[in-house]
Amino acid sequence: QVQLVESGGGLVQAGGSLRLSCAASGRTFLRSFMAWFRQAPGKEREFVAAFSRRDAIYYSDSVKGRFTMSRDNANNTVYLQMTSLKPEDTALYYCAADPDWRRVRIKPTYWGQGTQVTVSS
Repeated sequence: QVQLVESGGGLVQAGGSLRLSCAASGRTFLRSFMAWFRQAPGKEREFVAAFSRRDAIYYSDSVKGRFTMSRDNANNTVYLQMTSLKPEDTALYYCAADPDWRRVRIKPTYWGQGTQVTVSS
């Protein structure tokens, strides 16, 4: 079991930055692959970024070059540094985890409750 708690969301102007955190607990955290997803109002949840094997990181095309995912194993925390934010980045951001590096990008087993990011124009 992995429990996930996101934080760091808020209201920011376009062009600004935010850093989201995801604190994880549970014995299987270190064996889990981590990901970020988001869901905008009226839209389906979409993949944002995820760790893969050998610490490779995959990003969606919409955030590549602007968002950076990182991990602090000592503190069981993953981060999503978001820069050059756009109004279309407005969404509820979820942290997710799964023991399988392929499944974590499609249908992760474990989810946090989400943190709201709102980007004003």
